[in-house]
Amino acid sequence: MVLVVAELADLGARPRRSRKKIVGYSVLGLVLALLVTMVGTYFWADGKLHHENVLADYPGRPAAGKGTNWLIVGSDSRAGLTEADEQNLHTGSAEGKRSDSMMILHIGDNGNTLMSIPRDSWVQIPAHQDTSGSGKTVPAATHKINAAFAAGGGRLLVQTVETNMDLRIDHYAEIGFAGFVGLVDAVGGVEMTIDQPVKDKDSGLDLQAGTQTLNGKQALAFVRQRHQMADQDLGRMRNQQKFLGALAKQAASPTTLLNPFTFYPLVSAGLDTVIVDDDAGLTDLGSMFLAMKGVTGGDGKTITVPIGNPDYHTPTGESAVKWDPAKSKAVFDAMKNDTAVPDVK
Repeated sequence: MVLVVAELADLGARPRRSRKKIVGYSVLGLVLALLVTMVGTYFWADGKLHHENVLADYPGRPAAGKGTNWLIVGSDSRAGLTEADEQNLHTGSAEGKRSDSMMILHIGDNGNTLMSIPRDSWVQIPAHQDTSGSGKTVPAATHKINAAFAAGGGRLLVQTVETNMDLRIDHYAEIGFAGFVGLVDAVGGVEMTIDQPVKDKDSGLDLQAGTQTLNGKQALAFVRQRHQMADQDLGRMRNQQKFLGALAKQAASPTTLLNPFTFYPLVSAGLDTVIVDDDAGLTDLGSMFLAMKGVTGGDGKTITVPIGNPDYHTPTGESAVKWDPAKSKAVFDAMKNDTAVPDVK
């Protein structure tokens, strides 16, 4: 009798243990599926980055410093734009690409710093190979810094920045017009507070004062327009810093990253047109965006290279921007040594 009862009890227990096993296997399968999806997504996104060897060594290159320095370049490349896009975005058509904006983001233990570089900065461009195919060496000469990008792309621009600042660049990121517009539209637009009404026929921008969400077309016009500002390019750089901070905040928010309907379009639209150095990966870009988000949130500084003369008349009769030698060196040295960047105007 006891044996029969024990056998019946054992039969009753088996289904309960089986159900526990099924639940356990289901949870394990779900975890594995999530891990596979996450890993697959990472490699899919990482594979969309376009790498270029822009950080090549050269004789006399500055030694590696402390912290991490990103050179971030917005180019006027029309790659990916149709003729209709060019007309709609008021970009016009142009061959090749020129630097529309450039910044250095320093990430370090003493706070992060986002520093704009005026594209009209009067600097020495190192000797370099002529990219027209002649095989000739172009001797070192003093020009506006955006001439370095036009003549030799990211590699020559990096070398020009490094040699004029005595500061090693650790990572490089570049994005053109199409990528910028796609990135903004992919996150659903970027909320900005416009201090005063802006109407600019060259860029097509027409905004009222107040807080509003800018779409990709409006955002591109906003960071490019300069004619309504007394200090022209310098005022435009302030708008660029302000907008990039707002974009980083939007792109790095949980509502964007955890929502597949915004995350996948963001990755696809943004990374398809981003050029980075050979060693930069998706995690590096992520840390860059988080650092930019932190800077605009008060955890860091936004500055411009200290300027000594904003209207320097060059030997060729052009107007250029000359850096303040002492103040700019203090800023560059602080970035190199990862010490507190001095407050400059």
